[in-house]
Amino acid sequence: MHWYTGNTTYDTVLTLGLVIAGLVIIGGLFQQSPYGRFGSAARGLKLNPKLGWWLMEIPATVVFVVFYLTGPRRFDVVPLVLAAIWLLHYGNRGWFFPLSIRQVPGKVGSFNVVVLAFGMVITTMHGYLNGAFFSHDYKHQYGTEWLTDPRFLVGTVVYLGGFLLLVRSESIVRNLRDKKNPGASEYKIPYGGGFRFVTSPAYLGELIAWAGFALLTWSLAGVVIFLITAGNLVPRAFATHKWYREKFSDYPAERKALIPGLI
Repeated sequence: MHWYTGNTTYDTVLTLGLVIAGLVIIGGLFQQSPYGRFGSAARGLKLNPKLGWWLMEIPATVVFVVFYLTGPRRFDVVPLVLAAIWLLHYGNRGWFFPLSIRQVPGKVGSFNVVVLAFGMVITTMHGYLNGAFFSHDYKHQYGTEWLTDPRFLVGTVVYLGGFLLLVRSESIVRNLRDKKNPGASEYKIPYGGGFRFVTSPAYLGELIAWAGFALLTWSLAGVVIFLITAGNLVPRAFATHKWYREKFSDYPAERKALIPGLI
């Protein structure tokens, strides 16, 4: 079976996505994306973190829905199941996560317009590639038998495991900051959950989730998401690990950066 779908627009965007993934992987080796603790102070207008995250992630939901609804199989069972998994992920990432951020009052330094613009391009591309692929079923693989295919079943288990690790890890970090006094201490050492083993369990959860998603959808669109995520988060996890060790003298020595017991 060919890698391409035969739809010129879709295949062009997919090829562009693979190229971007390669550039992100290469770029991540040299510099961290300037947001959060690695936020850059030299690239112009700053944004409130809540607004920045929401604007950056919202195309993944909106664009996905728009293009999903253009497909002839939009009301078929398997495309609807895949769409539900997508919307579960971005309901958390694009809506719940930004709105639940506990930030230092008045802080506007975690996002800038460069990060926002690039992030919106990526999430727009993700939304299109997956929304169109599911409801058009370009590869004619999403019949009802797909729901019992080993790739879908194993991929779904892997995805849900990663998603739960991601959500739990973000909850632990969020609750480090007191609701009544969010500015008391900007950074603390997190404990519990995946933090017993690695510095960045949320990153690990995100990577596991997208690996599972690529498997359960059996699509290059899923591979593109995984590669871009890995290119961004893997080097960021190592930089975060180094940052914690330098900032906190009592940081747990047994913790690895990203993979329990290994690295």
